[in-house]
Amino acid sequence: QVQLVESGGGLVQPVGSLRLSCAASGSIFSIHAMAWYRQAPGKQRELVAAITSGGTTNYVDSVKGRFTISRDNAKNTVSLHMNSLKPEDTAVYYCNARIQRMAFTRDYWGQGTQVTVSS
Repeated sequence: QVQLVESGGGLVQPVGSLRLSCAASGSIFSIHAMAWYRQAPGKQRELVAAITSGGTTNYVDSVKGRFTISRDNAKNTVSLHMNSLKPEDTAVYYCNARIQRMAFTRDYWGQGTQVTVSS
């Protein structure tokens, strides 16, 4: 079994900051790319930020310069530091990881954590 467990969501005022964390556990051989997605009410899930096992990152244009994704390969964790938050960042944020197990590789998802940006 493999699990992704997220933490760190909540309510924050505009221009505030939050840090999301996600830890992968279970029978893991290696983890390839890790990413954060988000889904706002009535909208499709979108990729927010991704990071390869080597540390290469990419971001959706709307968060560039405000969000930073990082990972700790030794601890199988990925984090998303979110600064200068805007109301339009309000969404459920999901952790995603492409995990290699002994027999196969597939994507795993966390349960989601709510981020609400409001005054």
